Amino acid sequence: MPSPQRAPDASPGLSPSPPADASAPTVVDVAVVGAGIAGLGLAVLLARRGRESFVVLERGDDVGGTWRDNRYPGVACDVPSHLYSYSFAPRADWSRVFAPGAEVQEYLRATAREAGVRPWFGAEVTDARWDEGAGCWHVTSRRGPVRARVLVLAGGRLSDPRVPDVEGLDAFGGPVFHSARWDPSADLTGKRVGVVGTGASAVQLVPELARTAGRVVVFQRSAPYVVPREDRTYSAAERAAFRADPDLVRRLREEQFAQMERGHAARRLVRPDVDALRERALAHLAAQVPDARLRALLTPDHEVGCKRVLLSDDFYPALGEPHVDLEPAALQRLEPGAAVSAAGRRFGLDVLVLATGFRSTRPLWAQRVRGRHRTLAEHWRDGMTAHASTVVHGFPNMFVLDGPNASLGHNSAVHVIESQFGYVLGALDHLAGRAGALEVSERAEREYTREIDERARSTVWLRGGCTSWYVDARSGRLTLLWPGTATEFRERNGVFDPAPFAA
Repeated sequence: MPSPQRAPDASPGLSPSPPADASAPTVVDVAVVGAGIAGLGLAVLLARRGRESFVVLERGDDVGGTWRDNRYPGVACDVPSHLYSYSFAPRADWSRVFAPGAEVQEYLRATAREAGVRPWFGAEVTDARWDEGAGCWHVTSRRGPVRARVLVLAGGRLSDPRVPDVEGLDAFGGPVFHSARWDPSADLTGKRVGVVGTGASAVQLVPELARTAGRVVVFQRSAPYVVPREDRTYSAAERAAFRADPDLVRRLREEQFAQMERGHAARRLVRPDVDALRERALAHLAAQVPDARLRALLTPDHEVGCKRVLLSDDFYPALGEPHVDLEPAALQRLEPGAAVSAAGRRFGLDVLVLATGFRSTRPLWAQRVRGRHRTLAEHWRDGMTAHASTVVHGFPNMFVLDGPNASLGHNSAVHVIESQFGYVLGALDHLAGRAGALEVSERAEREYTREIDERARSTVWLRGGCTSWYVDARSGRLTLLWPGTATEFRERNGVFDPAPFAA
């Protein structure tokens, strides 16, 4: 895929360093925005194949994306470690079935080092525009401009924290921070700590806070379903066996994938699968919460799987501690040294932690990308869409990783992301030696979206009676999750097909 010109150090398979002259554009074949699991994984494969020059633009100071940002006490993966890793970069010595966040972060660092991938850190993209005449993307970053024939957006779904508009925030007086922006300088020992939310971060965080804080108040709008985590350390003998026999790691990964894949039937409300999952969660609640009143407050009022099903063995016991209060109402306002719930109850607090999720369905970075006629945010005004969950009409030579309908509610998102790698690399092969650009047709994107919407209607995510971050609030569409199995996604979208692209 030769470019009209190339920076001196932008040889195929290499990621050039930021130029000394920040006003001169660095010219590459591929610009990857984001160094999380998606962007970093694609960069590793680009480096290995050595055909295209590329650059990875990362706004943070390290690789890892969500695993760099989330450093709260207790942070860990909720997909088995061997499955939540690249199939092309397996690791034999995971310490636990579910790896702590720092271990996932170090795995990603090591993978980048071994591949020689060197992102531009501090290179937040402020603008990306398609140049019709030149047939390339002009990308403006805080480390300098980039000119690329192909743009890959890997900004992720969990990159921009959602901070609720709470009355009295400025008057509270104590530290207030999001779980994904944890303040390590805040000493919470003996303090009165409020936690807003009972989602995936909160169930990991609350037990840790309960061990050190003087009082913990958890504000719950909606009770989640929680199933046993069943985590454990891998023994030295197990890790030695994994190192000695790579096929053992592969087989374990395949077994874990197949087990999680079977969970999709419950998301389609198939019986007895959905009943078995519900009963498992409610049995876990009954076993761990003997207090009838607390158990009633923690009993969900929606169908299992409508929201993310959480894994924890210590969340419920933590809520049963005498110094931990569950407030079954949203946070309404803050006062100096206190928080007031929507039920009118007032709690004295020293610190407030917002475990309130992310701007997942309306990513901020979409406002900064302009295709032929409009921004990506404007194209997505009725909710995110993309053909093959990867390409968007009106945005030539652009690919979105982990974007519209490209995640899973029952299995490892890494499988879907790797499927998209296959699609993107196939598209790069198709572009090699050809003039012009690849732009998917409007019809192909529209028909794919219609099919996604139709398949989503029968799933628990739209029929389960809840409000979740999987669904676009404005359109009511399921825009984050693929409505089928992970196996189906790869069969459908893991190989590039040039047929749906306009001439």
